[in-house]
Amino acid sequence: MTLRSIGDRQLKPIGLGCMSLSHGYGTPPSEADSTALLNRALDLGHDHLDTARLYGLGRNETLIGKALKHRRQEFFLASKCGIIIDGPKRRIDCRPETIRDAVETSLTQLQTDFIDLYYLHRRDFETPIEDSVGALADLIKAGKIGAIGLSEMSADTLRRAHAEHPVAAMQTEYSLWTRNAEIAVLDTCRELGVAFVAFSPVGRGVFANGLRDPETLEEGDLRRTQLRFTPEHWPANLALVDQFNAIAAELGLPPAQLALAWVLSRGDHVHAIPGTTSIAHMEENFGSRDVTVPQAVLDRLDALINQNTVSGPRYGAAMQKTIDTEEFA
Repeated sequence: MTLRSIGDRQLKPIGLGCMSLSHGYGTPPSEADSTALLNRALDLGHDHLDTARLYGLGRNETLIGKALKHRRQEFFLASKCGIIIDGPKRRIDCRPETIRDAVETSLTQLQTDFIDLYYLHRRDFETPIEDSVGALADLIKAGKIGAIGLSEMSADTLRRAHAEHPVAAMQTEYSLWTRNAEIAVLDTCRELGVAFVAFSPVGRGVFANGLRDPETLEEGDLRRTQLRFTPEHWPANLALVDQFNAIAAELGLPPAQLALAWVLSRGDHVHAIPGTTSIAHMEENFGSRDVTVPQAVLDRLDALINQNTVSGPRYGAAMQKTIDTEEFA
């Protein structure tokens, strides 16, 4: 597959989301195993790695810095700021002074003097987006970051931010079963020349044929708190997954590759950053960049799994209040 742009960089459309090496999906792998995966990713040809200040409360950035500082020139590095954990409380803070402090911490933990792409992890509704983007623009001028990104924000917010300073990327959850970006953000990104970076592109693992019973998930796995995995909704969603897996079998493709191929088919400005703790799965995911799926099959998938057929919202009411993306009626 041809390379795709993020800002002024040409990158492979499949990047590596690093969150699960430190955060979110139960017990993370050991430092040695994580280091081996990260180095194998670069050996394989990955050139886009994604992390955040939030992941593991800094441990993910620290891991990447320690594991890859000797290979820093080999990859495009993205991180994020704005979500703050204070004990049991979680808040969003994208004030300019908070952003400046966060970038300095990220640079230290990543053991680098430059971050290629720095995102606002969520919308801070108390701080004008223009103020937050202005602070990031100052950091570009200072040579600390290369480009500005937004995460889980609306088309309107993107337009306001882009008017303040060009935005290079919008990162939002996007997969067969999470389609919110199709309301407005995908088209707005295309119009403005902004890359769209899909996180959780295999539906938090459900389209990788790796989850049959959410009750088997470890305590602390974030999917235990998400409504689509609850007894009320999971049986209907599993039935969709089974039909999806049957289509993958018809094509002779691993399900994860089919899911990623569908995401990449949505536009030549679309990138995907699947995450995993398995080297074998990482290699399989990366291979999807060369998969071509007939349009008729993509259309079947589009009709099978979408916002009207999936059971349950992706977030509960409290979490949804922190998200700026458009919602289906």
